[in-house]
Amino acid sequence: MIKNDIALDLEKKSEFNRATSLLIVETILDSLKEALVRNKKIEIRGFASFKAVPKKTGYGRDIRRKKQIRIKEGKRIKFRPGQELKNI
Repeated sequence: MIKNDIALDLEKKSEFNRATSLLIVETILDSLKEALVRNKKIEIRGFASFKAVPKKTGYGRDIRRKKQIRIKEGKRIKFRPGQELKNI
């Protein structure tokens, strides 16, 4: 499922047109992204929670060149499904 599919479902289930539905979906996703950038935990009851966690510096392999490369530290998103989603 892609963003346009979500907007189409919203359009079918409400009185919004396609442009408004897409704007609503984009606004929600932008809000989620901004919260994760600010290291806030997102919890959608019954669905899941998302949390940005630090990722340590490490090493990986460049398979083509057969060399070891350094992976910079950063963040990764941790997804934890809610109870209702686990029971599907």
